[in-house]
Amino acid sequence: MPDTILILSDRADRQVRQLQASLERLGFNILTLHLADIAFDTRFSSGLAIPGLNGALPAGVIVRSISSGSFEAITRRLGILHAFAQMDVPVWNSAKAIERCVDKSTTTFLLAHAGLPTPQTFAVENLANARDVAERELGHGPLVLKPLFGSQGKGLRLIRSVDDLPQPEEVDDIYYLQRYVAHSGPPFCDYRVFTCAGEVLGMMARRADGWITNMAKGAKAEPVIGTVRPLLEGLALAASAAIGTDFAGIDIVPAADGRLLVLEVNSMPAWTGLQSVVPVRIADRIASALAARIAPALDERPAA
Repeated sequence: MPDTILILSDRADRQVRQLQASLERLGFNILTLHLADIAFDTRFSSGLAIPGLNGALPAGVIVRSISSGSFEAITRRLGILHAFAQMDVPVWNSAKAIERCVDKSTTTFLLAHAGLPTPQTFAVENLANARDVAERELGHGPLVLKPLFGSQGKGLRLIRSVDDLPQPEEVDDIYYLQRYVAHSGPPFCDYRVFTCAGEVLGMMARRADGWITNMAKGAKAEPVIGTVRPLLEGLALAASAAIGTDFAGIDIVPAADGRLLVLEVNSMPAWTGLQSVVPVRIADRIASALAARIAPALDERPAA
């Protein structure tokens, strides 16, 4: 019986279906579950109850999405991913990488600590501290307020004055403020680079009429051409290494002065837009890279 790969997702989106087909072509059985449905259960030798596996462990895990929930719920779900890793089950991406990417302040800290170019960033609690930051920094240009745990361009605000700061209840009393990167537009452009297992699988330019260039907000994907490609590749691979991702979507913005700045590293990236402008089949490459990682992991796993 072929080994089982567990795809963790809260919705059967296009990426999940593509990954399933790619992994099945490699001979794996696929089980798709919500992470919330896996339980810690010490009746089993693994300590986990995984629906459909009768106490067995999967050969590998791909985390496609994790739904929102209370602090306790998210902590428990990430604990499940940590438990898989403890038992030598490859988890892409690992709980550690997901934690680093979901918390934008940690991502920015690690990028800056690695010496990568990233916009000046300030993450503080409570409105008084946010006002102090804004009063000090707005003289150098606008700031962008981002949800600490947000994605797809949701909740972004341009802060031009102290009065633009929202009330604490609107942002859970956490203010993540990043220097707005001035660049030409409209149309505005930035880049998404997709990395996997130490390689760049593809990249796209995202163009939009507004300064928010997420595909979910209506941006258009275009191929990346010219001498910027090797620069983007180097930055993306360095950013992935700094965060510790197995696969990732790295967002890079060109500044008006010609610099390229790393904005974010996404540990659960979609690739529909990217797939429309690159020849490689993203899901096939992820599946092949995970399969290559699984073989030695199975050899190293202790007997049950």
